[in-house]
This record gives sequence, structure tokens and C-alpha cells, in this order.
Amino acid sequence: MEIRVGRVAVHYVEHGTGRPVLVLHGAGVDHREAEACFEPALEGVAGLRRIYPDLPGMGRTKAPVTLRSADDVLDTLLAFAAEATGGTPHLLIGHSAGAYYAQAMAARRPREVAGLALVCPLLPALRDVPEHRVVAGSGAIGDEVFRSYFVIQTPEMLDRYERYVAPAAALVDEPALERIGQRWALTPVHAPPYPGPTAVVAGRLDSTVGHAAAGDLLDHYPHVSLAVVDDAGHALPHEQPELLRALLLEWLARVERHAVQSTTNPAAP
Repeated sequence: MEIRVGRVAVHYVEHGTGRPVLVLHGAGVDHREAEACFEPALEGVAGLRRIYPDLPGMGRTKAPVTLRSADDVLDTLLAFAAEATGGTPHLLIGHSAGAYYAQAMAARRPREVAGLALVCPLLPALRDVPEHRVVAGSGAIGDEVFRSYFVIQTPEMLDRYERYVAPAAALVDEPALERIGQRWALTPVHAPPYPGPTAVVAGRLDSTVGHAAAGDLLDHYPHVSLAVVDDAGHALPHEQPELLRALLLEWLARVERHAVQSTTNPAAP
């Protein structure tokens, strides 16, 4: 399926019915990685319509030359979200660069986002990023990208990489990502922090974005839970699926409580 936003035809897949959940993947992959990681956590929850788009320049979503910055991509995602959800309040989940965009989407349109979940988020003020370290496996299987991405390097993780991550590489529009990447910093929004239920999940061994900057979000979001997971890197959604599911279920429970409180007490934050 696809939704046309200006000159961009955003390709996406979806599952289920009910409240929309928009799930944004990271850079260099496509919807298949997010689908493989988040469907096991969400598919058993009734009343959720899970929407997995390919971000511009990745998967089957082309990035025309009119997209020249992260701000242009953000505008595309905001328009896609409005069209895909019919303007109804939706849940927003992002992994890595997808979390960078998700954070900005919630800041710009907080009334349209019922809950925000950021997994291994790319953030502007990254710091204290650790060196890559393998905690399981010999470190001798797979290609260089796999060995630099996963800290759990077992045959099971290699299979996931070869099925859900590696195939996307052939579809990446490298010139488009390079063009957009030259202006990758989003324009800051001078607005109050997103007030809804928020979850932040970081890998303690994440050698791509680290976990220290994610901890700073505790002072930014008024209703955030933060989990820093040991024995997990940037591929945390693959490496710790049971824990990720538990954390997302807790977040979904808070979203429902917040919805009830907002209905019974419209003045509640």
C-alpha cells in the first residue's frame, strides 16, 4: 500500500484494526526490520492498527530531489501520519533515526500523539558512546555490518539480520540519504515538552548512539519511563524481544490510564 504526500509516495504495510500505531524504522533499513521487531510485541494486543512505513530513500519509498533535509522528511512523515490515521490520536514508536523523527513529530503535534515510545533513540546531543563489545557468540560469524551491529552474535541473531536487515541495503538510495544527511539536524521547536505517556528504551552497550543521552530525557518528558538494558546494543529490539514487549505493554497500559483520566478530568495533564 502507499499514500502519496506531495511528490513522495510513501509505501507501508499494516496489521490489525483499532487505534493507529505508527512505527518508524531506523536508517539504512526499511519497514521489515521494524515489523519483525515490534509485531511480536504488539500483535497480541487487541484494538491496535499497526502501520509500518518505509521512510523516504529506503525500502520502496523513493526520495525525490525535493527532499533535501531532515526537516523535509519530517514534513513528509507528518503529512503521512495525518492521512494514514485520519487525523485521529495515534501511538508513535521509533527506533534509532525513526525515534529522532518520532520525537519531533510529537513535539510539533502533541494533541495527535496519544503515546510516544523511543527505542535506542538517535538524539542531537549524543555523548559517552561506548566501544562495540560482543557479549555472546564468537564474533566470527556474519559480515562486518552484522558484527558491528549486534552484541549478541548467535546463529539466531544472524538469521534475523539476514532476513530482516541485510535485504534492505540493496534498496537504499545512498545519494538521497547523503543529500538529506547534509542537513540532518531538525529545526528546534520552542514548545513545552510532549506531555503524554512516554517510554524510552536504550541499550547499555549501544555503540551507535549510546545510552547516556537517552537518560537526559528523564528531565525532558514529564511522564516518561526509562529502561537501560544490559547485554543489548543498537539491535536491542532483536536481542531482547521479551523485555521490549514487557516495556511496551507497560507503556500501553499507561496510555490507556491517561486516556481514561483525560476523559474524566479534561484538565489533567
